[in-house]
Amino acid sequence: MSKRPVAFIVGAGDYIGAAIARRFAAEGFAVCVGRRNGDKTAPLVREIQDAGGIAFGFTLDARKEEEVEARFAAIERYIGPLEVVIFNIGANVNFALEETTSRVFRKVWEMACFSGFLVARETAKRMKPRERGALFFTGATASLRGGKGYTAFASAKFGLRAVAQSAARELGPCNIHVAHLVIDSGVDTAWVRQRREALGADAVARTLMEPSSVADTYWRLYQQPKDAWTFELDIRPSDEKW
Repeated sequence: MSKRPVAFIVGAGDYIGAAIARRFAAEGFAVCVGRRNGDKTAPLVREIQDAGGIAFGFTLDARKEEEVEARFAAIERYIGPLEVVIFNIGANVNFALEETTSRVFRKVWEMACFSGFLVARETAKRMKPRERGALFFTGATASLRGGKGYTAFASAKFGLRAVAQSAARELGPCNIHVAHLVIDSGVDTAWVRQRREALGADAVARTLMEPSSVADTYWRLYQQPKDAWTFELDIRPSDEKW
């Protein structure tokens, strides 16, 4: 069992999820990172450990109830009580309405909404008896408004926001801080940068958000005093139109 507080990042990809893990590890947390291909967590885990931190990587398909239940149970039994859980699964796709298959719609909903519900439920089971902790959700522009080609993604993100809002109202009185972070911008990943440059976008760097900035925002949310908790926070670069 770790003597450090434990943070669990569900959807710990190479950018935002990895940045969150680095930030909390640097602040003294034992960090657990989960993604569908757990082997891909190895470089991040080594990086954190080499810097003197504690990190564990897991394979986790958050759409599967039994996997989520088992992973939460194992972390609490072998690593320590969860202090922070961050749901960071994206599932961003863009298809014209008539080209959106039922399979795509269902898969995006399972990834971005249903899995968020499972994570929230398992978090509540552990944190409510202790009456402490934090549960944060990564949202997007699509959490607040639908857009052309985003029928599947926006509906799932709308649903995730509702899960977060309901959880906040239920868990807040139990001293559990629930927050929903709306990232109203493209995040500076290789894929996003290539797409924007291919379109001839100007000032790419000034309209993309650094993953570390998202991680810093989550850390500041965690540090908020109980008498001034934020539920929803939207962040964007200074040049982003909104």
